[in-house]
Amino acid sequence: MSREDDFDRGLKNRRAVLGDAWVDKSTAGANGFNAEFQSFITRYAWHDIWGRPGLDHTTRRLLVLGMTMGLARWEEFELHCRAAIRGGVPVDTIKETLMQGAIYCGVPAANTAIKIAGEILKEEGLLPGPAPLVAGARVQTHHTFSQPQLHVALQGADAGLPIVLSHALGLDLSMWDGLAGELGKTHPVLRYDHRGHGGSAVPPGPYALDDLVDDAARLIREWGRGPVVFIGLSMGGMVAQGLAIRHPELVKRVVLANTAAQYPDAAKAAWTQRIAAVQQGGMAAVADMVVERYLHAGFRNANPAAAQALREQILRSDAAGYVASCYAVMSVDWLEQLSKVQCPALVIAGAHDVGATPAMAQAIAGRIAGATLKVFEDASHLSVAEQPQAFADAVRVFIA
Repeated sequence: MSREDDFDRGLKNRRAVLGDAWVDKSTAGANGFNAEFQSFITRYAWHDIWGRPGLDHTTRRLLVLGMTMGLARWEEFELHCRAAIRGGVPVDTIKETLMQGAIYCGVPAANTAIKIAGEILKEEGLLPGPAPLVAGARVQTHHTFSQPQLHVALQGADAGLPIVLSHALGLDLSMWDGLAGELGKTHPVLRYDHRGHGGSAVPPGPYALDDLVDDAARLIREWGRGPVVFIGLSMGGMVAQGLAIRHPELVKRVVLANTAAQYPDAAKAAWTQRIAAVQQGGMAAVADMVVERYLHAGFRNANPAAAQALREQILRSDAAGYVASCYAVMSVDWLEQLSKVQCPALVIAGAHDVGATPAMAQAIAGRIAGATLKVFEDASHLSVAEQPQAFADAVRVFIA
């Protein structure tokens, strides 16, 4: 019995997808009535179909969830949903599959599927925390009246200093989900997508950094809650610097995280190469490189799902908007004007950051009177994701 047949090959796939316990129960417990059926589905379903090379197992798992949901095969849905969760399929990916099913299978089917999936997640200790849809906690979404339109999310308390969050290149306002939720407990929090990103307009490029600064200024004026605490990371930090320099009346305090005030010529050449790569090959040409720069190797190895989610987000970024924004970032030149910043400033850096190094952060902090410098030892560029609690704590102390 040293040679495998189609049953053996199918059994491997079946175990990989459903787990040993379920397969052992189905096969070892077979009887004279159902043995032929168990053999049939193992050979033809699990070898001939699940063994085909055209789709990976995760994609097939999600297809099965959608199909069983649409057909209301709830016993089969529960089996495959539990197996997918235990098999490491990201919870957000499963959620998106069920959300898609709400359109194509109907809301009643999606309601049942989400209820079943929620019960499984609770049993497995993976159910996300509360997200009540009540005033203050619920995230409101808007667009600016002014042009180009910017996609805006607003949440939090009415009291407290108003806070604006400005994201990194190639990402969107969802980058701030965790911090917005934390700060929103005591402050009104507004986040937005930069032009060329997320749900905001994508006007023709190239963009200048002054364009992005003016976007932030008109956003704050339209909100009517200034002056604000403006928190920017990477490209958002460059916008924050410009805002504090050019529109000081709109900024009460500023957080400059993982950002630069000026690039050496060698870095500008690298930006030119990145622009050319995206123009020729789209976002796929730079996605892996960006993930490696945004998240350090230790974090990526410990949090593969987070690294993959970041990669997928970068791939969804509008290539034209990304390129147009690269021109703005590569031309940053605030260094000699930082002495004009009069508001309190917190400068954050990651020890592993090669794009906005601690030395660059020190250069920024050294030119702003009274600025505080905070370096996270176990972080790279996207420090708010790598060290969320330390980031939130530093911001809270600074605001207080």
